[in-house]
Amino acid sequence: MTRSDATDRLLDRFRTELRDLTPLAVWAHGSLGGGDYQEGRSDLDLIVVLDDPITARTVWRVARLHARLRAEPLVGKLHCSYLTPGTAAGAERRHLTWAHEQLFKRTVTPVTRRELHTFGLVLEGEPPGSLLPPVTDANLAEFVVRDQRDFWRRQVDRADNWTQDVWVDLGLVTHARAAATLKDGRLITKREALDLLPGLGAPVEVVEDVRRRRYEEPGAPVEEPRVPVPVPAQEWTARRAELTRGYLGPAIDRLVAVAAYE
Repeated sequence: MTRSDATDRLLDRFRTELRDLTPLAVWAHGSLGGGDYQEGRSDLDLIVVLDDPITARTVWRVARLHARLRAEPLVGKLHCSYLTPGTAAGAERRHLTWAHEQLFKRTVTPVTRRELHTFGLVLEGEPPGSLLPPVTDANLAEFVVRDQRDFWRRQVDRADNWTQDVWVDLGLVTHARAAATLKDGRLITKREALDLLPGLGAPVEVVEDVRRRRYEEPGAPVEEPRVPVPVPAQEWTARRAELTRGYLGPAIDRLVAVAAYE
């Protein structure tokens, strides 16, 4: 985990700004909770549980809160969903969320909920077990399969997506994490997912490209052995997209078929 004063300063400032909303709890999940956080690369994934109902005034106050954080260097990485005890149950419910520097509504998925129960980091207040209903293994597996089948498999067919780093990175990592969850119920980190991917048949040169961009410091010496990235960059981007899509499509189909059989 790489974390400096910039991360802690943002989290402290965020919690200070939250005080007027009297939160019951503030939790971190994702990379920060799981110990795989890479400052400047990883998102700061947070959940806040508020005591009061979320009204139009609450939305306005949350928007103002995040606006006051704009000067912080890592603020663009801060993502937070706002729950209440009365709305915490039900993974299909959509919650007020700040992400990508805007407000909207989205679900708190079974994966996020299991992360919170398994390794959620309590930044303030009550632990997840006292406010958030647990996630059964069956519910978790059902969500993982649906996410692979209904979202990621469809995205594989959209070629333009896969010239972008974020699609390659998330597509591969999410698939490996889904495979691990379905195999033995575990939630694994992004680093563990990258270690797992070659054994799942993923193209090694693409996996190493993701690993280098996520974990190697700029200008750091390259360890051997290392699969070289083809140059020029434009040709590599096109080849990487082709390799990723060629792997993910059949891999997702196999995963879904095995899950349906079981």
